[in-house]
Formats: sequence, C-alpha cells, structure tokens
Amino acid sequence: MNMDRRKTALRSAGVIMGLIVLPLGIWGFSFAAPALSRVTASSAALTLGAQHFTADSAADKQADMMLIGAPVSLGCFDLEAAPQEYQQLPAASVEIPSAKPSPEVIAAIPYPDRLDSSDGPILKLNFGHYDDDIYFDLDGGGQVRNGSDEHTNAELTAESRKPLPFDTDITDGEPLVLIYHTHTTESYEPSDRSFYDASFQSRTTDPEKSVVAVGDRICEQLEAAGIPYIHDTLLHDYVSYNGAYDSSRATVKELLAQYPSIKIALDIHRDGLQREDGTRLSPVAEIDGREAAQIMIISGCDDGTLGLPHYIENFRFACALQQQLEGSFPTLTRPILFDYRHYNQDLTTGSLLIEMGSHGNCLEQALYSGELVGKGLAQLILNNNKSKSNENKK
Repeated sequence: MNMDRRKTALRSAGVIMGLIVLPLGIWGFSFAAPALSRVTASSAALTLGAQHFTADSAADKQADMMLIGAPVSLGCFDLEAAPQEYQQLPAASVEIPSAKPSPEVIAAIPYPDRLDSSDGPILKLNFGHYDDDIYFDLDGGGQVRNGSDEHTNAELTAESRKPLPFDTDITDGEPLVLIYHTHTTESYEPSDRSFYDASFQSRTTDPEKSVVAVGDRICEQLEAAGIPYIHDTLLHDYVSYNGAYDSSRATVKELLAQYPSIKIALDIHRDGLQREDGTRLSPVAEIDGREAAQIMIISGCDDGTLGLPHYIENFRFACALQQQLEGSFPTLTRPILFDYRHYNQDLTTGSLLIEMGSHGNCLEQALYSGELVGKGLAQLILNNNKSKSNENKK
C-alpha cells in the first residue's frame, strides 16, 4: 500500500472506531480507556485511534485479571478497508483526527491544581560515578550495574563493544521505533520544589501531565530526524494497575505483528525513589544550563527461568544507547540496571525499559529528559545507518 492510501485509511479508522467500537464498549464493557497511538512517516504525523476495555463479568473475573488485554482494538485496523471516498482524499502532512481521551477519562485521576501541604522533603541530587565491584564503565561513557550471576563484568564489557543486534534501516516510511507506557498514569511534581504533598499519588490520567507527555518529547525528536515511530498511549494501568504488563504486552504483540518493521520498543516509565525517612529523591543533571531528570535504562537478564532467550541482544542495545546519551549529554544517565527482570523484553531484541526521573522530579525536568533521550536515540539510529552504508561502499 502506498503512503497516500495509508493516510486516508487511517482517517477512516478514526471514523469507524467512533461509530462501531465506542457503542460496543458502552454495551459490553464496564469502562473504556480511550487513547491515541501515533505513527509518523517522513514529515507526516499520522494517528491511529485505539480503545482498551475492561471486562466486567458477574464474578468480576477476579481483581487481578482486570485489564489483562481484553482488547477490542489496539490501533491495528485493517488499513485496506478504507471506504472509497476516503481513499480519494488528498494527502496532507498534518495530524489526522482520531479518538482522544474523553474529559471523563482525563478527569478520572485528575492532575491537582494546588499542592500546598508540606508532608515531606524532596532532595535534589545527582547519581554520579560508582566504584563498587558490581559496576563497570562503558568505553563511550556511562556505567552498568551487573546484577547477574551468569556474566562477569569482563564478559559484559565485551558484549557492550559489539554492534547493534538489529538493522535500523528506514524503509518506505514503515515505523522503526515503538514508544509505549505500561504504567501510563505515572506523573511528576508540578514544579521544582523542596517538599511534596502526600495527597498527590504521582499519578494522573491526563496525558499532558504524565509519562505520555515525556514520550511525546521523545517522538518529536524522532520525527525531526525523519525516523518513523509509533507512540502507543493506551491506559494500561487504569483501572487495574496489577494487570498493566499483561495489557501492554497484548498491545505490543499486536503492533509488532502489524508492523514487523519495528525493531526498537521502549517502555517509558517514571521511577519512585524514596528513603525510609520519607524523603523523596529528585535525580537531576544539568545539561546546557537546564536541569534534566536523570534516567535509568533497565535491561533484564535471565538465569533460564524468565523466558528471555535473547536478553544479551537487548543488553547490547542498552549499552549503545547509554554510551550515545552519555557522550552527548554527560551525567544524564544513571548506571544501566542489568538484573533479573522480565518487563516483556522477550518481544524484540530492541526492548528496554527507561525510568525517566522519579516522583520527586518536576514535569519540566522530565520533559527535557524526553527531548534529550529522543535526540540521543535518533543520533544512534542515524549513526548506525551511516556506518552500515559506509561498510557497504567498501
């Protein structure tokens, strides 16, 4: 299918979703969490409307089973099914209207207007260099915290020097990167300050105040570099937090099946760093005179029981991204956490989880980090493609 037909088909998908999917959600499910999945190709920003529903049976299917997928649609519409009248519309490099989160969904966990109570301190700090034996330095900058029993630091250092385990070619505008959020409602302090109000649980369904907004900043830099992406903004952790990873897994698998061109899948989160005395931590780095929330890449490893057969490929990608970010923006990163974690990282060899600051950071710091991570990721991809191109010319 050519790009014009894809654009017009996506327009049709938004209409179909509104006419068919929403009535089904009202009739057959107890709660709908509308969201927006974005695909960009070249200079065009295309959007896919999407819905996630929670089944509500008589027995409630047990609380821990709520929102384990139950997808009516994951934004993966049949793009060939667009009515003829839409296929004839002229191409436009603008965002195509689709379902947005409703006012009711945005208000479900509102972002507070005021937070005046001083219930505990926020401590601003920078996680610097570590000298413990479980840490080792990467050649291009940054560190790794080795929490595995299977690999020595020397073995992992050797792996970090290997090339990316996947191609990053940009072909026909097909998406290369997937940005998504398992804990979609994670949020930040409204301003840079020295105290927190305990009434705010650092969560919101408002996508302009949550990690979704940080993901948008990453995607803006990918788009500026001409790298096609999908931004999945489904509310995977609302109304059931416990089912979030099952929900995001269903979405990612569906998108990977629909778009096999995707090589990189980044699950963007917000950390929660708090001391026993109640002090919340705000990890920051000063980059070009501005404060950015420090980030941490998590790359899971496996002792043979976690179902991550290709975890070492993910680790190689983590090291490449870490070195790119530290080389461009020194002190932005905390050490890579290489430990026994799953986080659905079996789905691609470019799967990572990134903690963008903590609940002590303010939104502005996190948004700036999103911009920097987007620039670093885009540069890594472009550098890799340039290197491959030069090799082919030899």
